[in-house]
Amino acid sequence: MSKYSDEFKLQVVKYCIEGKHSRNGTAKEFNIPSSTIVKEWIKKYKEHGVEGLIKQQKSSYSGEFKQSVIEYMHNNHLSATETAVHFRLGSTSVVLKWERIYYEKGPQALYEERCGRSRKMDSKPKKKKLNKQVEEDLIAENQRLKMENEYLKKLNALVQERIKRENKKK
Repeated sequence: MSKYSDEFKLQVVKYCIEGKHSRNGTAKEFNIPSSTIVKEWIKKYKEHGVEGLIKQQKSSYSGEFKQSVIEYMHNNHLSATETAVHFRLGSTSVVLKWERIYYEKGPQALYEERCGRSRKMDSKPKKKKLNKQVEEDLIAENQRLKMENEYLKKLNALVQERIKRENKKK
């Protein structure tokens, strides 16, 4: 879900353009954290009109589309932001990601589906099963260490109490 509604975006853009207000002033007026957001909305509005401000529901694109976007960007010497606005993409980061893949792995890599985390990330080391005897030994050692810890805590408390009593006598 978008942080700002389409109606709000249109209201901000019209306030800035028609009222001839600065982007910084508009951002302050509408409590928008950065004037860059207002700048992007204005670019989208000027390029596509009201439709440019409406968020598209499409979240996956074909390999041909991705490749054409990157090639269009380079042939026309556009920035990633300008390209995202021109093609009505959700954000500049999508274009930058496609461009990185295009140059690192080649245009054919754009045709591969990439969803979710990489395989390296989700492989967790699996717990090894211990044999019964080793498991029982570890449990026994754990209990012995807990008892030893409790004994030392009580001993320390008694020593502290004795020191307190001796200090009161003096």
